[in-house]
Amino acid sequence: MAKLIFRLRGVPDDEAREVRELLDQHDVDYYETSAGNWGMSMPGLWLVNNSEKDHVKMLIDDYQGQRVIRVRAERAERETRGERHTLWQEFCQQPVRFVVYLAFSLGLLYMMLSPWFWIG
Repeated sequence: MAKLIFRLRGVPDDEAREVRELLDQHDVDYYETSAGNWGMSMPGLWLVNNSEKDHVKMLIDDYQGQRVIRVRAERAERETRGERHTLWQEFCQQPVRFVVYLAFSLGLLYMMLSPWFWIG
């Protein structure tokens, strides 16, 4: 029976690629599932041979520990250079998504506060 070893939902592309490369380097038999047509299924990497479960879990845990250290160092380096991720940059990268989220937030705020305006 297959065992889920790494969930891919919400994982950056570079991290997923690095985990696949790690498993390939260690000759681990695995297969990948997608989220499906409507995004309802569990995207992930599944272990074919359950006897390797502990070894693979240790490999992934070590990788993620090293990744945390590396990503935090890269972020600190960017911040010391003055390259902070700003709201304006977020808007420029995905303006439609930004506007939709902003409209949703303002609509929700309006629905929450409008009863207070009609009381008086």
